[in-house]
Amino acid sequence: MRAASRLTPAVLALGALLAASVAAVALVYWLNVRGEEGPGARPAAPAATPSAAQIARGAYIARAGNCMGCHTTTGGAPYAGGRGVPTPFGTVYAPNLTPDANTGIGAWSAADFWRALHHGRSRDGRLLYPAFPYPNYTRVTREDADALHAYLRSLPAVAQPNRAHELLSPFDQQAALAVWRALYFRPAVHMPDAARPAKWNRGAYLVEGLGHCNACHASRNALGATASPLDLAGGLIPVQNWYAPSLTSAREASVATWDLPDIIALLKTGVAAPHGTLVAVAGPMSEVVSGSTQHLSDADLGAMASYLKALPLTTQTGEQRAAGGPGLSTTTSTTAAMAGPGAKLYEQHCADCHGERGEGVAAIYPALAGNRAVAMHTPANAVHMVVEGGFAPATAGNPRPFGMPPFATVLNDAEVAQVLTFVRGSWGHAAPAVTALEVSRYRSVR
Repeated sequence: MRAASRLTPAVLALGALLAASVAAVALVYWLNVRGEEGPGARPAAPAATPSAAQIARGAYIARAGNCMGCHTTTGGAPYAGGRGVPTPFGTVYAPNLTPDANTGIGAWSAADFWRALHHGRSRDGRLLYPAFPYPNYTRVTREDADALHAYLRSLPAVAQPNRAHELLSPFDQQAALAVWRALYFRPAVHMPDAARPAKWNRGAYLVEGLGHCNACHASRNALGATASPLDLAGGLIPVQNWYAPSLTSAREASVATWDLPDIIALLKTGVAAPHGTLVAVAGPMSEVVSGSTQHLSDADLGAMASYLKALPLTTQTGEQRAAGGPGLSTTTSTTAAMAGPGAKLYEQHCADCHGERGEGVAAIYPALAGNRAVAMHTPANAVHMVVEGGFAPATAGNPRPFGMPPFATVLNDAEVAQVLTFVRGSWGHAAPAVTALEVSRYRSVR
């Protein structure tokens, strides 16, 4: 009896541990299936033939979501999948969205497709990786989801098997993904703000949902999650090493002081001249304008502009929240040792276009003086621009944009650091100096 009594605490502890484990598994399971329709709720028969208007609406929605951008390889059939989306955890490959019955979504019902967008779950029950931005698409309405499904079903079927993801362990396991979703994903709906006008609410729907702007313009934690699905405070895009600037900071990319026509112009053409200063998009944003926003209606662009202009200004960017992490400059002032060589390099390679005083050329070359894009704390984008060149997208409104040539074969890392340090410390700028180590870090795509 004494031996049995001595074992009782251990047995009780083991029982409590097992009970806690079962409860944790049950909680994770519930968090992953809440709100989902069961298989019995799906239509047993094919839905009615979609109308031409619904298909046209779906085509527009596909543009608004820039679906083709991820689901089409270079030179490949539209929407046939296969493009890799690099992440810190490996590469996720976009699936075939054409109506092929075996390799695409030919067997998917509208309810299956809705579940993928709204709940992040495939037709066969597998959890989808959030490289597919369902944390944003969960706000898409059922009507828009059905229209998008109808459009994709109208495309030519392409028999192209989906490529398996190449992810590190344990991120390649559904159990690990289920835990991530339990921690960070909540199915949601777009809720109009009754205190705001219809135009603002439409903009919120496009920016927060279909446009999934938060997928880039937010910092991410060690597990790849954003602070909030509505966070637009800026962040370094994983692997690509471009910095998506804060849309809520006056020091970065807030448009609170811009006129609405200038915001619309930037989204529609890729260039704008707010307050007479030329601004052009570059890097990943060029793809967004080229593949998505330039094709939107003026009404929707105006709605997005209204929403972006009304974003409350913040004093802390996503970059600052992640202060101390990799990629942040630690030098706080321009040194004479770097400014001298940088000034000479600027005169040799940059002044012909950007001017001796960084004044630029109106409507052709952006001014560098007073340009917040070159003076942000992180020099990531400036490094990319010098090394890879800067090219605004060719759009219907700006079919022949001016570009900047790449200097990757002309300047080494130290020289890129020197010229950027000069620019970031001249004409009223007081941005941190750039080091050769930072240039090497940002120009490298892992």
